[in-house]
Amino acid sequence: MSSTETQTYPSRIRGVLATIQQDGISIMLGVLIITLAVGTCVGLLLSDLSEIPNWAIAISIFCRIFLQTGLFITAHDAIHGSVSPSNRWVNDTIGAIASFCYALFLYNFLKEKHHQHHASPSTEEDPDYYPDLENNPFLWYVRFMWGYMQKTQRWILLIGMTSTFHGLHVIFDIPYTNLMLFWVIPMFVSSFQLFFFGIFLPHRRPSQGFTNSHRAKSLYFSEFWSFIACYHFGYHWEHHEYPHLPWYRLPEAIQNNG
Repeated sequence: MSSTETQTYPSRIRGVLATIQQDGISIMLGVLIITLAVGTCVGLLLSDLSEIPNWAIAISIFCRIFLQTGLFITAHDAIHGSVSPSNRWVNDTIGAIASFCYALFLYNFLKEKHHQHHASPSTEEDPDYYPDLENNPFLWYVRFMWGYMQKTQRWILLIGMTSTFHGLHVIFDIPYTNLMLFWVIPMFVSSFQLFFFGIFLPHRRPSQGFTNSHRAKSLYFSEFWSFIACYHFGYHWEHHEYPHLPWYRLPEAIQNNG
């Protein structure tokens, strides 16, 4: 064995160990987020609001929004293969479950759209970018969401959401108030949160024009507030530069580049 080959073995071993470690952490976090998101949703839907103080209801809604966002972030990481880099089936299964629990989204549909975004960010080919609406986040949001309601996905969302909403009320006697507070509102607020911190602010054209190939900028909040805001989705240039990094490792990219 040559000296060159000998020298590469430690680096190969470190690479394998790093992949195994990332697999373990990312799978654990993905399963944890899915479990907490579904568990809290079911528990709160079945709760009696008359027995819960208003402050606790407000905190519960915030937690539901945060966990709902986590579902999409988990699906997003799976799209980039970072939930389980060494096992594509595990990676895509977790991603598919997370995207379906988020809003009945089809995982492969999300994957196709998101890869188009990464291939041509903030250009005419980017399905998430609308330059004529850069100064109006609400209209941009509406166009953005409509872009994810196409073909089969549109009917799944319209029929599936409507059937689930009324079915849970009729079959399981879940009050409409609970459904609105702990399922519908968190889902819509979460979608705007993801859009605002992951599309609008990072990809809106700056006054001096785009200055990097990713046509994106980062929101350098503190690590804590970046996590609370959107699972570090605001570290957006770093995400485009290192799309293989899972959400919890994006702060490392900032530290290494700093």
